[in-house]
Amino acid sequence: MSEQPKNFLHGHRAQNQRSLRVGELIRHTLVDIFARGELRDPDLVGVSLTISEVRVSPDLKNATVFVMPLGGNEVTKVVLALKRAKPFLRRRVAETTELRYTPTLNFAEDVVFDQGKHIGQLLQSPEIARDLETGISDPKSKKRK
Repeated sequence: MSEQPKNFLHGHRAQNQRSLRVGELIRHTLVDIFARGELRDPDLVGVSLTISEVRVSPDLKNATVFVMPLGGNEVTKVVLALKRAKPFLRRRVAETTELRYTPTLNFAEDVVFDQGKHIGQLLQSPEIARDLETGISDPKSKKRK
């Protein structure tokens, strides 16, 4: 039996097409809810959020929402506030979408931005900059004589 490829961003197995569609539908719905300012939690009022991905389980019963506040400030506080607002958000997603079953929402900090920052720092390091300037040749790209 072959191993399924892992998602580069969050290290999970590849999703099927239906899970991807449901995840995007939930993501767009949550973005609309946040844009309209429907949340009244003091920890969420005036906070701009980025929802990078909604990963839905294969049985469509659970969804993990990866969020990051704009600027990356007070991430833990915002994730805890979103967890308190789970019932309200799930109900609003159910009212807005035409899903047969609305998944349980779980909120998690999105670490992809930190990984991107780390890669940027690596590319700025003197060793990598030197290698990029000298143009390390790829053995496959050498011309045959």
